[in-house]
Amino acid sequence: MKIGLTLYGSLDEQSGGFRYDRKLVEELRRAGDTVEVIELPWRGAAGGAWRAYPRGLLDGVSPRFRDRLRVDVDVMVQDELAHPSLWRCNRDLSYPIVGIVHHLRASEPRRLSPLYRAAERRYLDTLDGVVCNSTATWEAVTGLGVDPDATVVAPPAGDRFDGDVRGGDTVTADNTVTADNTAAVTGSAAERPLRVAFVGNLAPRKGLDTLVEGVAAADANVEVTVVGRTVDESHVRGVRRLVDRRGLTDRVRFAGRLPNDELAATLRESHAIAVPSRYEGFGIVYLEGMAFGLPAIASRAGGASDVVTDGETGHLVDPDDPGGVADALDALASDPERLAGMSRAARRRYERHPDWETTTARVRRLLAAVAEADSPDVSTSSVPEVPT
Repeated sequence: MKIGLTLYGSLDEQSGGFRYDRKLVEELRRAGDTVEVIELPWRGAAGGAWRAYPRGLLDGVSPRFRDRLRVDVDVMVQDELAHPSLWRCNRDLSYPIVGIVHHLRASEPRRLSPLYRAAERRYLDTLDGVVCNSTATWEAVTGLGVDPDATVVAPPAGDRFDGDVRGGDTVTADNTVTADNTAAVTGSAAERPLRVAFVGNLAPRKGLDTLVEGVAAADANVEVTVVGRTVDESHVRGVRRLVDRRGLTDRVRFAGRLPNDELAATLRESHAIAVPSRYEGFGIVYLEGMAFGLPAIASRAGGASDVVTDGETGHLVDPDDPGGVADALDALASDPERLAGMSRAARRRYERHPDWETTTARVRRLLAAVAEADSPDVSTSSVPEVPT
């Protein structure tokens, strides 16, 4: 097939959604398809939603912008993140279009959610098929009127650290957290705290402030390493002030953005991963932590429950619930045997998760059906099967 991919920004961006798009392109090409990538100006990269979103909406009325989308393909794949610039253009394009939805803006707790819901509903109406990364995303998409039979759930793989997890003298399936090496994380052994990693863009949605408040409220001795790129400087300043006010400057370390090998080293040294987001369409970071045998403290809001089973491979907490985070931290720190069991369960969950080849095959079946103008037969029930 001749396939196009339209997205905001560069395919080389490092966040989970861009990694999904990049791996999909690689696998489609490996399967023998040609893929043409159209990179559009990323209106959401700076300036805040009040300025960036309207600028994106204006793209859709620009003939010059529309001309960039007139390419010769059998089917076009669009990253839904770029919907502000695309929803008006799509009706004038000659090829069938499939959207990849990592998560809808309207699903996030935002002041502009009514605007996003209206724009995203109109965008979804222009599509011939939709790829969803989780059941939560699927429910949000079909809730806006998309035909379930024109959808597929195709989750991302969590293999970002495979070379660091499985190779040589690094972590393997037998190197998960054990009762022996967690035996001193609580009680009088203050020199052996529960080591927790937070990994993600430093922006309000990721819930770093909730994690800090949870650490302050926990009875356990907890140390947090914060890894990620600053996206919202005012938010990060606020979190740093919160760390100071709660007297946690010696227990919360800001490591910044780390290369993969250094991040892998941080995860190998941790007992758990905690990202209590206000919303996650999927939450690939939880799966990546599980590669190292790390139970996850994850948000109930969104798609994390596709990966994290509460009480088995981690703990699910409500958004903006420091008390729930504190309880989860105390539960992990107070019972080394249980922590070790959850670590092994987390690693097993990672090992049975679909790889990129499997995920791409699901997407490719939908693309082929859309390109052939057939009714996409990708679901045998009202809710498509989630591969696990």
